[in-house]
Formats: sequence, C-alpha cells, structure tokens
Amino acid sequence: MRWENTLAARLHAAGYEVRIDYTEAAPAARFLDSVLALEALWVGAPPRPAPFMPTAPPGSVEDVILDLTGGLEPGPIPVLAVEVGGCSLLSEGFLRLRSDCGPIGLVARCNGIPVGHASPMIHDRVWLSRDIGMLLVSIQSLFMQSLARLHAGLLGEIALPPAAAPTQRPEAAYAKHLIGGLAARMLKRMTPGSRNFSWKTAYRFIDGPGVAETRHIGGAPFSFLEDDGQRFYADPFPIHHEGRTWLFVEEYPYALHRGVISVAELGPDGRFGRPRIVLEEPHHLSYPNVFAHEGNLFMIPESGAAKEVVLYRADPFPHRWRREAVLVEGTNFNDATLFQHEGRFWMFGTERYAGGSASDTMAIYSAERLHGPWIPHPLNPVVIDRAGARPGGRIVHVNGRAFLPVQNGTESYGGGLGLREILRLDATDVRFGPVLPICQAGGKGPASLHTVNRAGRLEVIDSQQ
Repeated sequence: MRWENTLAARLHAAGYEVRIDYTEAAPAARFLDSVLALEALWVGAPPRPAPFMPTAPPGSVEDVILDLTGGLEPGPIPVLAVEVGGCSLLSEGFLRLRSDCGPIGLVARCNGIPVGHASPMIHDRVWLSRDIGMLLVSIQSLFMQSLARLHAGLLGEIALPPAAAPTQRPEAAYAKHLIGGLAARMLKRMTPGSRNFSWKTAYRFIDGPGVAETRHIGGAPFSFLEDDGQRFYADPFPIHHEGRTWLFVEEYPYALHRGVISVAELGPDGRFGRPRIVLEEPHHLSYPNVFAHEGNLFMIPESGAAKEVVLYRADPFPHRWRREAVLVEGTNFNDATLFQHEGRFWMFGTERYAGGSASDTMAIYSAERLHGPWIPHPLNPVVIDRAGARPGGRIVHVNGRAFLPVQNGTESYGGGLGLREILRLDATDVRFGPVLPICQAGGKGPASLHTVNRAGRLEVIDSQQ
C-alpha cells in the first residue's frame, strides 16, 4: 500500500536498513472498502508509488519489527505496533473516525506495552479517505518517534488517556458527516462574502501580567488592526527599535491567494497605521518572527511551501529584507520559533509530511550559531499532538520558567491557544509540561486565539473572524 512504501522510505531516509515481509492479514471491513472505492470516484485515488526496494543486506537479522497488520504476537525481537482508537486492526480503527467517539488517538505498543501516544489533527471531516490519509501520516510519525526513543534507550511504559467508546454505528455516522459536511460547504460557497478562513489582529497596552501570565484575555480592551475587507492580517510580531514601535504581520490579500509580510508603525495617537508590504516571495509567507541579534535585526518567516527555513536580515530596517542564509532545507517546516538555552539556539516548529497535517507534529533543530549549521534533534518528531505541537508566538518567561505558546487544533485550526512549559531541552532528551489553555475572560472556555506576543507594554493577539 502507498503508506507502507512511504513509511519504508522515511525509515531509510532516517538511516535505518529496511526489509519488508508479507504475511496474511485480517481483511478490511466491507463497509470501509465500499466507502473508499466510492470516494475515489469523487475525489480521486492517490497515485500508487513503485514498491519500496529493501535496503537491508541479504541475510541480515532484524533488531526491531514494525507490525503493520495488528496481528503479530510478541517474540524475542521487539515488536512495535500502533493502535487506532483502541483498535489493533487499522481498518477497524479507521471507522472510529466516523463513529462519533470524539477525536481519535494513536497508541504505540512495544511487545504489547503502551510506550507512545499521538493525538493527530484531522482536517477534512467530510471525505473519510482524506482523513484516513492524514491519519496514516501520523501513524508513520509515531513509528518514527518510537524507534528514535527505543534506540536512545528512552522508550518506557506510559499511562494512557481514557478512550471514548463509539456512540453511533459507523455507517450512520459516515452518512451524517458526509451529507451534513457537503451541505455546509455548498451553503458557504453560496453565501456572498464568505471565505474559508479569515483572521483579525488586535493589540493593547498594559502594565503588569498579560494573556500569557494570566492565561485569559480579560482586562484592558483590545484595538483592532483595521483591514479593507480585501485582505486579512494575522501572526502579529511586535518589536521596538530606536525609539519607535513596529508591528510585523502576515498580510493575506484574497486576490493573491498567498501570504506576504507587512509592517505597520505605531503612531503618536497610540494606533497602528495601515501595514505596508516589506517582503514577498513566489510562495506563501507568514509568521514573521522578527528579532534582534548582535546588533542586527533578523526575521525567520514561515516558508514551508518552499521547503526551506530562511533567515532574512534587515537592510535597512524595517522596509527591506534580504536572504541571509538557508537554515534548514528539504522539509516543510512551519512557524519556526527560537529559544536560546544553555549556549545553543533551539528552533521549534511543526514538520508537515505529504498528506499530513501542518499542525500536529513538532520537530526541533539546534545550532551553536544563528547562521548554523542546524541539526535535527535525534528524538524528532518530539511531539504528535493536535493541541500542543504548533508554536503560536515567542517563548514566554514566567517566574524563571520558559513556556512555548502552542496552537490547539482539536476542534479546528485556530481554535485555541495554550502554553507548554519546557521542562528539559538538551541534545539527548526533550520534555514538555501539559498544555495550559488560554481561556476567555472569566475562564469561560478556551479563547479562539492563534498567536500571542508582547514587546514591553504592547501585547498583540490574533483570532478567527
């Protein structure tokens, strides 16, 4: 199958020697086979790659077995397997996506013992085949994570979160999601002025604790960065320079269908003027992480569509930026967020693999110097979590502790924001605390935030319109 070939290719790219053995597996559920065949007529079937050519030398002895059938018994050689929604057979687990039992979780087991957990983000929620495709990428990533921790001697038993039982037969739930989802999409297309996504950037000036410290958005009111209805502004990053205050944002002109980087200056009236484009590329740009270092001003915007992480230097600030260095290439890396810790630069972000989500799989790179070379952490991917993997702003320091703002995509992209404490970060291990959600005023449920940043008294956020 396509995902099996892709997994083998990812293993080989990570330095593993791979051999594929075939064994009789349980047949897929008839209903699932029928659904996938039907959806292929509407959305098309993905191309089937050429069979993966084994890279393990003939006669070599395996040191770990990845069970993709769900039916292999433990033996003297460690066996890694992944459960989907509590089901060892993947075909049964896929149907949990349409059984109304809540968000699906993945569990990695080594010889039957739970050793890893993943909470993948599922985007489509209408076409089951597309959701399965995303889920399979997360399964690949959980195998990669478990293998990395196994070979580092860090794989151990974990406590599992409670799994919800299905509340509806998959046939009925599938029909409900498909019909309801298609109707909602059609209605949205027919509604004048409706858009698939749109954001609002807001700012305020405060003294004392802000959103990150209090974890709610109460207090002084926010002012909005005005737009003309033909674009939106998102991913705000403020910075003070030579007595003036600037706000960098992603500007997304709807007619252009991609993001550019713009900047607005704070006026004497305490309001930001209209943003002006300062950086544009043939591909999408967003998340303009701007910062000062050794007397220069730099920016690392998201450029995952180009499969590179690029460092830009202001020349001059703030209206002109030139490419200074490519820090990471060959990967779709999103929302690069820097952290200087114990004499090294660390870069958090999410890596997107073909067909997977851009928001649930965290990877970390590090370097002795800003310009690199940047090396991947040996435990990548370090987190697979729809509620706590994708950065949503600069590192926040509270009472001597470092927290990474993270986006919560459990319900939808941009559905919320939280903070995760960085408990350990070094060349051998990475550990985070639980996600601490940012709530609405008075703690009335999660706030629909996407980014939070601060520069002195200036605090900025963005949220869905």
